[in-house]
Amino acid sequence: MSTQSLKWRLPLIALIVGSCLYYAIPPFDPDGAGPKEGKIKLGLDLQGGMHLVLRVDTSSIDPRYREDAAVRAMEIIRNRIDQFGVSEPSIQREGEDRIILQLPGVQDRERALALIGKTALLEFKIVSDDEVALKEALAGAVPEGYQLHPSEEGGSLLLEKDAVLTGKSITDAAVNFESQFNEPVVTMSFNSEGARIFSDITGANVGKRLAIVLDGKVQSAPVINERIPSGNAQITGHFSLEQASDLSIALRAGALPAPIVIEEERNVGPSLGKDSVETGIRASVVGFAAVVAFMAAYYLFGGIVANLALALNILIILAALSYFGATLTLPGIAGAVLTIGMAVDTNVLIFERLREEKALGKPLSAAILAGYKKAFSTILDSNLTTLITAAILYYMGSGPVKGFALTLAVGILASMFTGIFVTRAIFDLLLHKGGLKDLKMLHILPKVPTIDYLKLRKFCYAASLAAILIGAFFFVKRGEKLFGVEFTGGAMQEYRFEKPVAVEALRNSLTAVGHGTATIQRVGQANEFIIRSGQGSENVIGQALRKDFPDNRFELVRLDSIGPVVGKEMKTKALWAFVFSLLGIWAYVVYRFDFKFAFGAILSLLHDGLIAIGAVALSGRELSIPVLAAVLTILGYSINDTVVIFDRIRERRRMGVKESFEQTINTSVNQTLSRTILTSFTVFMVVAALYFYGGEVINDFAFTMLVGLISGTYSTVYIAAPVLVDWRGARKQ
Repeated sequence: MSTQSLKWRLPLIALIVGSCLYYAIPPFDPDGAGPKEGKIKLGLDLQGGMHLVLRVDTSSIDPRYREDAAVRAMEIIRNRIDQFGVSEPSIQREGEDRIILQLPGVQDRERALALIGKTALLEFKIVSDDEVALKEALAGAVPEGYQLHPSEEGGSLLLEKDAVLTGKSITDAAVNFESQFNEPVVTMSFNSEGARIFSDITGANVGKRLAIVLDGKVQSAPVINERIPSGNAQITGHFSLEQASDLSIALRAGALPAPIVIEEERNVGPSLGKDSVETGIRASVVGFAAVVAFMAAYYLFGGIVANLALALNILIILAALSYFGATLTLPGIAGAVLTIGMAVDTNVLIFERLREEKALGKPLSAAILAGYKKAFSTILDSNLTTLITAAILYYMGSGPVKGFALTLAVGILASMFTGIFVTRAIFDLLLHKGGLKDLKMLHILPKVPTIDYLKLRKFCYAASLAAILIGAFFFVKRGEKLFGVEFTGGAMQEYRFEKPVAVEALRNSLTAVGHGTATIQRVGQANEFIIRSGQGSENVIGQALRKDFPDNRFELVRLDSIGPVVGKEMKTKALWAFVFSLLGIWAYVVYRFDFKFAFGAILSLLHDGLIAIGAVALSGRELSIPVLAAVLTILGYSINDTVVIFDRIRERRRMGVKESFEQTINTSVNQTLSRTILTSFTVFMVVAALYFYGGEVINDFAFTMLVGLISGTYSTVYIAAPVLVDWRGARKQ
């Protein structure tokens, strides 16, 4: 670009910076009361709350009404939640019969589940006063036209099968207190038609009992003393105030058209959300500080310019999340931290290329021009391959994974703008003003090495194969235990007690309620545990812990409960995401390079993915959704350094350098070795910050990324390029 173009480049940069400041500052409510309107919202994993995937069970509904059952159920649930008082709930329909529900800040899990899942089918039925018929019904011979119904007061009542009135006629329901014992009751008002029917029923059945049946269970069965023309009734049942309030909400919102099945539940307690925010911020600060310090120390003034671009990169991410109303999750923070390391990769590629141009004796202005121009295609290739995996993660992921993919994608696009456009404008401005005479840099490698990588390639092939086989052995050995509840179904509960608890005491408590085979894992301190058991066991386990540890209060800080259907779907999606990522990268490398080069790239990526998964199996960790996200990110990132080497191989072959194909590969790897080391090191620093400071929730993700970075650097040098020598016909390129 010419210095003349600074007249539009600088105003454009100023406009973008100003816009980002407007949207991103402050990103959150400075008073700590929560996100402000139009600013970044915190995900449930950062502020606490519930995430539910509900399925409307339409199997018992007439096929002619099934199509709109989910829509009606969603509206009824929305009305219930609105009256429940949840701040900014999110209710979305997924597919034909699923509803995704997010309830920020909800702490009383059992109460929320009871309100959401209550069918609230209210029926009024006449009670049979025939004692003989009741005895026969209890013996198994229920008279035709009657049904046995359990009563909240104990025992069963024989009721007429057909309801004389239903809750569809209710116009309002409220909580009141009965006069004798001052207990909460639910009063109801009927519409005009319902009031007329109720009046006729009570008038025709004076002296009989009228049962009030809620979801198949008799709540009360008072004697009808006289006709009731007022159109009002009440339900008694020894309710607590909360139970009466929730029942009145359910009755006002209406009965669900079909039963609700909870297929997935994720619950984060407020203390864990607060911890996640603190650890996420700490990891971000440490990672950012490490990269900034390294760039300034290694590239000197150029590093300072790169750090300005990095700060703008983070500002753009915050502004984009704010502008689009995105939700920031803990994996999203991980994506932002990861972007910090990946963003400076752009400048590393430029600066290292610029160093080569200066070594050829070019003046600084010409070296800058050539450095940016020659590095551009490499930067484009490496970032687009990472974008491919981010897109696949976003499309096939769910919840927090989408947040990670979105943040990663925005960060990559922002890094290309800041690393190429902004830093170039700064250098051009300084050159134009005469304030830039030289760009001095440190040298990690004083001169280009002359290592013969190809000499070791067969040994490396054997070593890699051995590492993969060891990982495969532990993968098979652990079997289903390797997979997290997201893939197998089940419940993962994390409890935090006030006082230390012995594992044996927990085991005894679980054994007493039939869950002695559950996995118990101590986390951090002596008072925090993760319990893995079957889906639906969380309520029983929670009640048992409250009973057995009455003097040791605890908090359910995290709960992931996944049904087997959802688990199977997630496992299938995970497999396809891995395959599609490989295919997407393969197609792009074929387009940009050649089929033979793509083979080397895919082989190295497959190597990195298998090594990462094997390390997870070997370390005793679980293969979870965050781990899958790390593996796919590794695929996108690992190809970056491979593309750098491939670009150099292609460049030397096009230049017509007189050397063998083996010499071309060795020379290309040696010439780009400093880039490989530096780009891997900057990302390694921020991932290490995530590993050591990011907290327990994100630790498995960071571990997998660390393994992948090491494996990716190795495979770039010893697998991707060397394998071209053993591919027939590749040397002709």
